[in-house]
Amino acid sequence: MTTNSTHNEHFERHRAAVLIPTYNNATTLEEVVKGALSYTSHVIVVNDGATDHTSAILEKYPAIHKVSYNPNRGKGIALRRGFEYALAQGYDYVITMDADGQHFASDLPGMLEKISTHPDTLVIGARNLNEENMPGKNTFANKFSNFWFYVETGLKGPDTQSGYRLYPLRRMGRTRWWCSKYEFEIEVLVRSAWKGVKIDWTPVKVYYPPAEERISHFRPFRDFSRISVLNTVLVLITFLYIKPRDLFLWMLKKENWKKFWKEEILKSDESNARKAAAIGLGVFMGIVPIWGFQLLVAFLLSVKLKLNKALVFLAAHVSTPPLTPFVIFFSFLAGKVWMGRSAKDLLFDKQISVAAVRDNLLQYVFGAITLAIAGGLAAWAISYILLAIFRKNK
Repeated sequence: MTTNSTHNEHFERHRAAVLIPTYNNATTLEEVVKGALSYTSHVIVVNDGATDHTSAILEKYPAIHKVSYNPNRGKGIALRRGFEYALAQGYDYVITMDADGQHFASDLPGMLEKISTHPDTLVIGARNLNEENMPGKNTFANKFSNFWFYVETGLKGPDTQSGYRLYPLRRMGRTRWWCSKYEFEIEVLVRSAWKGVKIDWTPVKVYYPPAEERISHFRPFRDFSRISVLNTVLVLITFLYIKPRDLFLWMLKKENWKKFWKEEILKSDESNARKAAAIGLGVFMGIVPIWGFQLLVAFLLSVKLKLNKALVFLAAHVSTPPLTPFVIFFSFLAGKVWMGRSAKDLLFDKQISVAAVRDNLLQYVFGAITLAIAGGLAAWAISYILLAIFRKNK
């Protein structure tokens, strides 16, 4: 096998390797390996418990790095084992290719070039989803994945399911990953983005054989269920921890406030009424008693109503510390109107009972809803007046 010395030097300069996870792809694996070896001698193949003649094929290529184990553990484990092995061998980057023959080795130089122009970036090979023989379910699944990736990271991209990727291993760090199957490729994208790893895309070609020749280990019901559960967990973490964390870090920087004022408050492509409505909605969602889901619902409503998401999200933090005790107190106070004689002046009586907890909880819920409506309307009115003054002066 003749290796292109120029491309191989580029792989060595960047300390990069090609990583190929495989499971029962003996009919296509050899051509994939040959293709990769024509560009670089730095090839790692992870044999994920194959039961066909994969081992015999790999024995033909003693120069490649091999990682083998039994039984089959799933693509996520194969990639994780490959990452660990590559790091142990001193590689900083790996470019992953599927073993089913869908990816073209001719795209390797373009992926590798991204290291020079975008170092420490996780690069995804964006496929043309209108290719011949492209399964319709793949197009739907990719749009589904792209949407949730945007919800979880705020990043938009054309293809989040492609397995042709450039991973910056050192920048990603030794993360304790959760997933072991196909859903790992979603997890690694989202959690890398949360860590501040840049995500980028580059066009790649893709080959989909006719349906009767296609080999796939994807199990639609089981794997789609796992992906759905993962996205549910990632969305909850996003709105309960990641978004508040990022907002706190953002608020610590003075230049962000100046930029926010100029771009979100004073920018002229939104009317004062819509800006005020975004602030009012944010305040309402920050107070309304749907604990743990305020930010998620606020975000979804801002998208649905096409309101300024930044203003909605910022205003929705009206009930976060140190304001939380005040919101609880005034919610409880507002609830007295609805509770009549059973209204309490304090959160709990000296004699705590199930009935006391129930009565106080109802008083808080009724009061929080009342306060949310009143606060939202007041925030809208005050914001509208201030925007009219400041933007007019501007």
